[in-house]
Amino acid sequence: MTQIPSLIGRSLANFVEGLVVAVPRLLSGLTFLVLAYLTVRFVLSLIRGSIDRLYVGDRELVGDLIVTLASVFLWFGVALTFLKVVGMGDIAASLGTAVGFVALGVSYALSEMIEDTVAGVYLLRDPDFNPGYRIEAKGVTGTVAAIELRKTRIDTDAGDRVVVANREIEAKWTHDVPAADESAAGD
Repeated sequence: MTQIPSLIGRSLANFVEGLVVAVPRLLSGLTFLVLAYLTVRFVLSLIRGSIDRLYVGDRELVGDLIVTLASVFLWFGVALTFLKVVGMGDIAASLGTAVGFVALGVSYALSEMIEDTVAGVYLLRDPDFNPGYRIEAKGVTGTVAAIELRKTRIDTDAGDRVVVANREIEAKWTHDVPAADESAAGD
């Protein structure tokens, strides 16, 4: 019977000892999260401001993609660092490794979509490829109606709208110089 009070006493002592160790870590973690939140918001606002000056109009999609990717990386870094601050460094290392392998698998599975997106960024930045220009790509001849991150819409002379993956267009395409551009080039 005397074992129960000593067991309760040891359990209570272990609990208090655990609290004494955990409370400073949790306070450090909360302080880190507040500072990290402010820092990430500031960095993202700087990135957004810079990107908004570079990508205007129909090219805002590229800017949104860049800001989203930066946000994901920053917040993932904050999460891993938070785990390290609160004393779960081994979990942070394991999580970082696991996410790396998952990202590798996802990137392989989505390789064509990623290729379309990268080609879309190049097409959106290309001054020779804009809505209203006549192009020929992948056997389709017509006027560019819209350029998106993953696909381009082309209005053909027959009145059809054809949607072509950007990776297929970016690889090889030709364009007719609009009449206004021709007269300016001849001056």
